[in-house]
Amino acid sequence: MAKAEPIYRVRFMSQDKLYEVYARQVHQGALYGFVVLEDLLFDARTTVVVDPAEERLKSEFDGVSQVMVPMHAVIRIDTVEKRGSARITELGDNVRSFPSTVYTPRDGGDKTP
Repeated sequence: MAKAEPIYRVRFMSQDKLYEVYARQVHQGALYGFVVLEDLLFDARTTVVVDPAEERLKSEFDGVSQVMVPMHAVIRIDTVEKRGSARITELGDNVRSFPSTVYTPRDGGDKTP
């Protein structure tokens, strides 16, 4: 029996929203400081019931082959057995991402010659 291909649940922040998406491939990108998500998974149901949050994500990522997320925006990456519902959650005015930088000066400050 062949082992099923892993599914990754990725949570990241973008523009004061929390994104939760599912992907078949997650890896470090060639661009330093970015995590690459490929083969995003969305519900392929043909029923009348439609999840508006997932439809919004589906249309936002329509035609996108790779999503490059800044490493500091990623909150969590989980390997899951089954795909759940992708969604976007508004964070509101009380939650903000902490500004951070990937690069830090070695000498403790910025000195101009």
